Amino acid sequence: MFRTNKVKNNDIHGLELNHTMQTIGKSLKEALVCAHSEDRLTVGVYESAKIMTEDPDSVSFCVLAMDEEFECDIALQIHFTLIQSFCFDNDISIVRVGDMQRLAEIVGDKADQLEDTHCILITNPADGSWEDPALEKLHLFCEESRRLNDWVPEIHLPER
Repeated sequence: MFRTNKVKNNDIHGLELNHTMQTIGKSLKEALVCAHSEDRLTVGVYESAKIMTEDPDSVSFCVLAMDEEFECDIALQIHFTLIQSFCFDNDISIVRVGDMQRLAEIVGDKADQLEDTHCILITNPADGSWEDPALEKLHLFCEESRRLNDWVPEIHLPER
C-alpha cells in the first residue's frame, strides 16, 4: 500500500514539474516576444559576445540554443562554454533551448537577418524603467535551478 502511494506522489510530482516547465517555456516565449517588440534582442554568437564585452551590465538574460545538426560543432561548444562562463561571472541568468527552429520562429526577422539563433541576449531598456513579469519568472526559475545545481537549465518552448 505504501508503494502505491509513493507512485501516486511521484506521478503528482511529475505532473507539477511538467506544468512548471510548460509555464517557464511560455514565460520565455513571452519575454522574447516582448524584447523583440522593444528592439532589446541580440541574436547570434558573435553579436552576443560583442555586447557582453562592450556593455555586460546591459545584458539581462541569455538563451543558448542547440539542435542535433550542431551537436558536434566543437567551435560552437567552445563559444557556449565561454558565454556560460561570462554569464556566471556577471550574474546573468542563462538557459538552454533544444529547438532552434522554434526559437527562430519566435524571434522572427531578427533570426532571418542573422541566420544564427545559437545565442540570444535580452538586454535591459536604455532608460531602465521597465518591468517584465515573464522575465522575472525566468530569473526566479534560474535562481531556483542554480540552488539545485542545474546551472544551465533546459527549457522547452511551447508549440504554436
